[in-house]
Amino acid sequence: MRPLSEEDEQLLRRALDASASLWNELNYERRQQLFDGESVWDTANYRKQYVGVLGSATAQQVIRKNTSAWQSFFSAREQDEDTSPPGYWGNEDDGRELRTFIRNDQYTLETGERSRVEIPVGQDLKDEYGLGYHDRLRLEVCGAPKWDGNQGRLEIQYDETDDTFRAFQPVTVPDSRRDSPLAEESAALDVGVNNLVACTTMTGQQYCYEGRDLFARFRETTEEIARLQSKLREGRYSSRRIRRLYRTRTRRRDHAQGALVRDLMERLYDEGVATVYVGDLTDILSKHWLAAVNEKTHQFWAYRSFIDRLATTAEEYGITVKV
Repeated sequence: MRPLSEEDEQLLRRALDASASLWNELNYERRQQLFDGESVWDTANYRKQYVGVLGSATAQQVIRKNTSAWQSFFSAREQDEDTSPPGYWGNEDDGRELRTFIRNDQYTLETGERSRVEIPVGQDLKDEYGLGYHDRLRLEVCGAPKWDGNQGRLEIQYDETDDTFRAFQPVTVPDSRRDSPLAEESAALDVGVNNLVACTTMTGQQYCYEGRDLFARFRETTEEIARLQSKLREGRYSSRRIRRLYRTRTRRRDHAQGALVRDLMERLYDEGVATVYVGDLTDILSKHWLAAVNEKTHQFWAYRSFIDRLATTAEEYGITVKV
């Protein structure tokens, strides 16, 4: 997404920052209630506090997203999974993560020769930036959607590494349109170390994604973080520069995961693959692999995060992932 003017970019940043502030305030209150043994569901009226900047619907979407994250946390804890409470969207010292959620009926997306998206903002921001009561913020969009269907909740994020605003739009399509051609085949997928993914299909195709260069960049960043940490004065464990390096390292990995998974799923879809089997590395990682291998798979490639992304993307193509 691209704002059409500097003023529009300022307005967009204000709205995204307000969403992050709402999330952090609500999340802080719920974390304190959790640690004090109290219910996390009885909180202040944050929708009312942020309605002037975000608008009622957007403020409510951020609150619902936070509620959903907490429900997932409690569900995982009931199943004895080792999990942590939902985290914050950045902080005051290092800057908040600029992101928000727009309800499906509160935005319009038009694609074509002049693609654009229009999103709502609160009346206080409208007054400050000279928008009328019924006006919305208009942004230019790049790229063409892969699917057409009933639009879902729009997520907007600012990518600090690439200095880019991105929009993610889920859509609901009929099952018949998600069926892969002759979707009967299976594929086996191996998550490795030097080769990130090796995949073999029952149609005889093989795909291999090599990761040595990616891991080399990961190690360079890790070593730079360690060097900076060694120079911190006693009692300090981090700095703004160190936190920025951690974020950069994570975003590079997430981008690599997303690109790999998208490319692989498109290939498997064209091959008529309906099911992908992935080896479960849980016991292997904890008992048999060397420390250097664990570093690659746990920290660099983040096995569990990768499997989640794989399953989510596969669902878009009507493909089932089984671990």
